[in-house]
Amino acid sequence: MNGGSLGLRTGSYGLLQNINRAIAGGEISKSLSNVRKSSTKMLSGIREKERPLPNAWYRYIGCRKFSMLLLIAFALLVFALGSFVVNKDSTSPNVLQRIGTLGIVPYVNGGHHEASQILGEKDKKKDENRFLIPAFKGASVLPFHHPCANFTFPPPPPPTRRRLGPRPCPVCYLPVDQAIASMPSSSSASPVLHNLTYVLNENPIKSEPHGGSDFGGYPSLKQRNDSFDIKESMAVHCGFVKGSKPGHGTGFDFDESDLAELQQFHDIIVASAIFGNYDIIQHPQNISEEAKKNIPFYMFVDEETEAFMKNRSILSSSKRVGLWRIVVIHNVPYSDARRNGKVPKLLLHRIFPNVRYSIWIDGKLQLVVDPYQVLERFLWRQNANFAISRHYRRFDVFVEAEANKAAGKYDNSSIDEQVDFYKKEGLTPYSEAKLPITSDVPEGCVLIKEHIPITNLFTCLWFNEVDRFTSRDQLSFAIVRDKIMTKVDWSINMFLDCERRNFVIQRDSIGFCWILPTFFPCICLDCGIYWFDG
Repeated sequence: MNGGSLGLRTGSYGLLQNINRAIAGGEISKSLSNVRKSSTKMLSGIREKERPLPNAWYRYIGCRKFSMLLLIAFALLVFALGSFVVNKDSTSPNVLQRIGTLGIVPYVNGGHHEASQILGEKDKKKDENRFLIPAFKGASVLPFHHPCANFTFPPPPPPTRRRLGPRPCPVCYLPVDQAIASMPSSSSASPVLHNLTYVLNENPIKSEPHGGSDFGGYPSLKQRNDSFDIKESMAVHCGFVKGSKPGHGTGFDFDESDLAELQQFHDIIVASAIFGNYDIIQHPQNISEEAKKNIPFYMFVDEETEAFMKNRSILSSSKRVGLWRIVVIHNVPYSDARRNGKVPKLLLHRIFPNVRYSIWIDGKLQLVVDPYQVLERFLWRQNANFAISRHYRRFDVFVEAEANKAAGKYDNSSIDEQVDFYKKEGLTPYSEAKLPITSDVPEGCVLIKEHIPITNLFTCLWFNEVDRFTSRDQLSFAIVRDKIMTKVDWSINMFLDCERRNFVIQRDSIGFCWILPTFFPCICLDCGIYWFDG
């Protein structure tokens, strides 16, 4: 690799909703939130229910033989369901016509290229070379002497050998010292917008029937539309409308000691959050000494999560858990823990006004690659200032909305209202007309961002959509991105989701095992993976 390091993992941590729904008859997705918060009770309850096996069968064929027969039957059932899911996904007209399939092709001189079939069967007959496109407008081409210039993806396995679910793929990272040397010495230019300020209002009043909150300030539809008219100087709603500064009497409030620390200058921060005691804190791995010394890791938690951590002796007065500096949030603005999580996710530039770069990872994820290497690979090398992975399977907002409804992610009427609103604004199903944009649906659990006015505006307006409509940020991403891109020469690096799975992994998937005398067949409720434990 001539100095480049190859990140390669072989595990799968994806979400296979079809398997979940098939195995659980459609009830797993409705109970996931309760499962995560009471996994211990669930495990014990399942074990109590599974142990009483019919005594007659034991007498007739014996415990061990009965266990083996049950295990074989379960394995056959899972295999049949998996085959059904593969066949259904590969032949469904809805998938072919509105989502398409993604093929990975080699890098061309270090520039990231991919093939994306997006119109269905009729496009398979056309010249596939027209799909060999840059990942985003403005992507750089690596010089031939770059350590990763000749890196290529391995060829995909034949269809008969492909396994279910999304998987990580190899990524060429520079060594940490070279990645640090690649950090730009000055900020990227912000097109058109140079001065961004934020609306303050001590007494926000809801004047229109759409959603919104006191925290967001209830921007009117006119104010919303005006915020997409990009000018050199702008003032927009961006949460924290009350109080003198974010976190001080605004809702989503910090302790005074934390406020002072959050104002400090940092080149890079890593941030995450756990609200409603919903996830288990994950400890970063493979972090260099340089990163440990220079990059702070902040974990935002609400009072409920703080109480749990203290009761379990996870959190002490030092406010540190491993590399994470714990920041407790008071007076959370929303009753929905997931919506509260959107505040630090999308508004880090308001919480950290003196930071150059940030990496956001959802609380369920574990970072396993050094932050310097991640930034070099997805921002600095690509000449980008905002990066996010696309969804591994869905490219179209309308398909994503239907998937959210089917999985019970939000009430159907609210999802329909949001999508209908966007449709009236001109949002259309994803098609090749959008190339080089390769997807309208992100996998939003990781955001890699340079804090400059245009990217700060983007996340402000994205947050305003989450505040006004549903908290499903995948539905509002494309409309905000596209409206900004029609006004200024700016784009987002939407990299492959298998690349994201190379540097963050999900460790806290909830699963259960059928207790048998010899070994346990297990099923992961979050990812649909089954395994055998002895």
